[in-house]
Amino acid sequence: MSDVTNADFRCKHGDTICEVRVYEQEVIVVPILLLAAFLVTLVFILLLRFCPERVDKIRPQASKQNTRRVLHGIDAPPGINVLEHESIALDIPSSYSTFNPPTTYPSKNLSIPVITPTLSPNPPQQTYQPSFTPIVQPRELPRQRLPESFNLVSPLPAAFSLRSDSSVSLYRARMENRNVVLRVLNDSADATERHNFLGFASFLSQLGPHPFLPELLGVVSLRAPLVTVVEELENRDLLSYLWRCRQENVSPPCEMTERRIFTMAKQVASALEFLHSKDLLHGNIRARSVLVSKEHTAKLWGLHGVYTRKNQVTTQKEDPSMKKWQAPELLARRPASQSSDIWSFGVLLYEMATLGEAPFAEVSVNELLQFHQRGKNLKKPSNCSNTLHSVIKGCCHWKDQDRPSLAELSRKLVSAEKGVSDKVIKAPGPMNIEQYLQEAGYGESNSYTVF
Repeated sequence: MSDVTNADFRCKHGDTICEVRVYEQEVIVVPILLLAAFLVTLVFILLLRFCPERVDKIRPQASKQNTRRVLHGIDAPPGINVLEHESIALDIPSSYSTFNPPTTYPSKNLSIPVITPTLSPNPPQQTYQPSFTPIVQPRELPRQRLPESFNLVSPLPAAFSLRSDSSVSLYRARMENRNVVLRVLNDSADATERHNFLGFASFLSQLGPHPFLPELLGVVSLRAPLVTVVEELENRDLLSYLWRCRQENVSPPCEMTERRIFTMAKQVASALEFLHSKDLLHGNIRARSVLVSKEHTAKLWGLHGVYTRKNQVTTQKEDPSMKKWQAPELLARRPASQSSDIWSFGVLLYEMATLGEAPFAEVSVNELLQFHQRGKNLKKPSNCSNTLHSVIKGCCHWKDQDRPSLAELSRKLVSAEKGVSDKVIKAPGPMNIEQYLQEAGYGESNSYTVF
């Protein structure tokens, strides 16, 4: 018997309530189910738009790994995987695609979210115990607060800073109308390298900001490729800058005066004092660990060793390329202290005064400790004033207690800056890199990069 027949049989003509009861499924249940499905779909769309992190938590882990978002409306450069927003698990050694660039990216956009990490660093294992505790994974900011894209991405030209990290590639780009450097984790990196990459970003976040440390602008931490964004300093590392000052008719012009030496030295000393105030030793003070801005502001870099020293389980292998800058107590394998950084700071001043000559060039690495034990020191560079040479000698005393504190050193630099010459420092000619590598104690195989 049909529903109409049932209605006619059970209900009197005009009895609306009775008819609604008969047609309850068609009149009430189905519309309510359709309305509920519409509301659920609407809420999920709003969550996707404004709270993507919450949606990721709601989704099952399996579907989360298999979900891939395709970038719409973006002409990706050749070699860029459009699935770079795919989430990855940092504790699982999985492969994922990062940058595989051509020679240059002329005017393309690479859409990558950028976040500002706010977590604590890992301090070094030295004679100091840092007063802050590390947290490994940075926090992601809400998507609506992220910059839209990186523009004009291109590989970063090589500079002289040695010992590059093979798991990291470097690019220059534009972000929010400023030049930046992208440290991109390669797709060959394993879980430990990904862990250290993000841990170092957290370390930098905890350190800064400081006017004479490179500024950390953000990090892509939850989606491949993993990227750390740092401000670009156009004059690159100080050692390369000093070598350019040896050349004639370079563009942009490169001139080093003794006043500029003291000015840059003050800036590096300020950054070093900032690190020491956090019970952190730098351990790598030298010209190639200093970056120079377009306005000739010096900013202390080479901070990765400060971070990795805490995480090293095995004994670190000796690096012959560092010995010419190390204090005698380190050469004798005694613990480092703040005064060990002061010794290296004096060697940095020598590099600046000589426009990038290797320190202790006449002494082999194996004979360096005996050389210091005999009371010998760095030779006075030509065209170096007695004021600058006295500061260098004061930093490089054999006994660490005889070296000045950073506060004393800063006062000397400020005082000396007022009375020094603005005469441009000259050098005999361009640097012979092969000769430099030999005199500075480097091995035969070296890589060239910055950051």
